Amino acid sequence: MSRIGTIFSPYPHPPEELREAARVAEGEGVPELWLWEDCFRSSAWAAATAALAATDHLRVGVGIAPFPLRNVAASAMEVATIERMFPGRLLPGFGHGVQDWMRQVGAKAASPLTLMQEQLPALRGLLAGDTVSAEGRYVRLRDVALDWPPVVAPRVYAAAEGPKTLHLAGAVADGVILDSRHTVDEIAEAVRTVRAGWAEAGRDGSPDIVAYVLTAFGPGAAERVGAVLKDRPDAADRALAGSVGDVAEGVARFQAAGVDDVVLLPTDDVDLHVFFSAVGQVAVEVPAAGGVS
Repeated sequence: MSRIGTIFSPYPHPPEELREAARVAEGEGVPELWLWEDCFRSSAWAAATAALAATDHLRVGVGIAPFPLRNVAASAMEVATIERMFPGRLLPGFGHGVQDWMRQVGAKAASPLTLMQEQLPALRGLLAGDTVSAEGRYVRLRDVALDWPPVVAPRVYAAAEGPKTLHLAGAVADGVILDSRHTVDEIAEAVRTVRAGWAEAGRDGSPDIVAYVLTAFGPGAAERVGAVLKDRPDAADRALAGSVGDVAEGVARFQAAGVDDVVLLPTDDVDLHVFFSAVGQVAVEVPAAGGVS
């Protein structure tokens, strides 16, 4: 099922603005609000809990929390606790993290791919209520099981960029988060790589694909996204700009490329209330912009 979301960025917005922003998003008909755990700004799980508690129906995504910052059992406890309090509304995502930041805090993995390959199956197993043992390079667990696993395990997402990470994410995650600044053709190629990893792992069903897309509405929209993408000669192909109808048409192009969840990323200079209102209107125009299928 096609979905629409937006982002509360921790760059122009401090944590104390989140609860009101979440309420505004829900009030304007935005189905999903995604959060980032970028060092050293807002924490992922505290922020997600606050946004969920401030709203009634809004789904909240974490895109992403860095793998290296937490033991996988701690991550499982965070996700399970939130999922039990707000069933079906959390979309938990994990990723390598910015390597300079991971090095800065002494948590950089020598092999981020191996870390992902070990953490995601362990995390998904714990959230499924399994007793997990592992003796890997990074993940070492001995008969670990959550006392309070989710009643229904949420999908676990992985952020992915290069072909190796995209392929691995398809093999071990339930869904994949693709960063902004990509053309529709680049997204389509990434989707093919993710699906290949999924199929080669012998998995049933299909991965849920989330893509962030830089977006601006109204007068001067093209200039605003162009200023963000000023290093790209084809900026217009890497963002959405214009009226609600223009953006909805652009969303359809990303959906045709295989994206299930198009998450509209505002520029830093925008009024969030105005932006969220426009996103809510896009959600109305996009067919079947509903819940996670």
